[in-house]
Amino acid sequence: MSKNLFAPFCLLLLAAALSACDKASTAEEQAPLAKVRIETIETRPLSISSELSGRIAAPRIAEVRARVAGVVLQRTFREGTDVKQGDVLFRIDPAPFKADLDSALASLRKAEANAFQARLQEQRYAQLIADKAISAQEYDNARANARQTAADVAANQAAVQRARLNLGYATVTAPISGRVGRALVTEGALVGQNETTPLALIQQLDPIHADLTQSTRELNDLRRAFRAGQLQQVGQDQAKATLIQDDGSLYPLPGKLLFADLSVDPSTGQIILRSEFPNPDLDLLPGSFIRVRLEQAVNSQGISVPQRAIQRDSAGIAQVLLVDAEQRVVQRPVQLGAAQKDRWIVSEGLKAGDRIVVEGLQHARPGEKVQIDDSPLPLAQTTGQ
Repeated sequence: MSKNLFAPFCLLLLAAALSACDKASTAEEQAPLAKVRIETIETRPLSISSELSGRIAAPRIAEVRARVAGVVLQRTFREGTDVKQGDVLFRIDPAPFKADLDSALASLRKAEANAFQARLQEQRYAQLIADKAISAQEYDNARANARQTAADVAANQAAVQRARLNLGYATVTAPISGRVGRALVTEGALVGQNETTPLALIQQLDPIHADLTQSTRELNDLRRAFRAGQLQQVGQDQAKATLIQDDGSLYPLPGKLLFADLSVDPSTGQIILRSEFPNPDLDLLPGSFIRVRLEQAVNSQGISVPQRAIQRDSAGIAQVLLVDAEQRVVQRPVQLGAAQKDRWIVSEGLKAGDRIVVEGLQHARPGEKVQIDDSPLPLAQTTGQ
């Protein structure tokens, strides 16, 4: 082919290529933009909660024990029922203690008679010593005898009181109000022989305690945030506690924080925090393993995002998609805190005014332009937020 024919042919090919590029660019520009729904970040006070594990503990536990030795004649309570303070639980054979009381009373009357005689003798000797009819030694002996018999009366009165106490201990009563467990002895058992025999266990179950453990590292992080002004501390009487039951459901009644222990367990490096929950239906039983979401601080400039707006890369790093001023998608890593209902608290990565993608994430690509969907949300989603 000659050079004169080849030049026009090249020009035709170049024109065709440029035309194809223009058509592709025009098609790209005319392609519909992905629709996304956004949420504009706003700061508001957010409570900072920690989810701690622990066990249920009864606030008051009383071991009912035999305080005197004897044979159990009767058990007067039904196992597993509620008892009140002072209710009779067991009766121990009172006959020996009644006999001891009678003997002590007899000894007291004898001592009182001797004391009466000694006082009369002292009074007579007081008249005789005035007339010098007896010696001073005899008068001193009479006075000493009167005082000795008075001391015998006091000792016998104490013996009577002790005998009455032992007779009263034969009737075993509930030291506290609560729920009594199974009986640890039966009728006919010899109890209190050389030791205080346990008879039953009473536990107070309403309200009930939840003893939680938290690491000192977490507490130190909170203290540093308090000192830096990043968080505001919640008053102990205002700290809310939410109990999470073993099946994952929330206990319907809210609790409160009572106190934090002053010492750290050297074996675990943890500290105990005690919370209290109402337990009217006795759903919470001592020894049960539970988790409690405890409000410990408030972030006055807190940021939270819907959980559905969070994506994670292959390394597990949390990310969100933002829409900039040019309607282009930008990917940004964020640091998450605790979850509150259907939202994540964001501690780092976002600021007020940022627009994050909450719907249409599967169609949004970083660097591409998107169209913002401003249509009203369905009622179900509106109420869910």
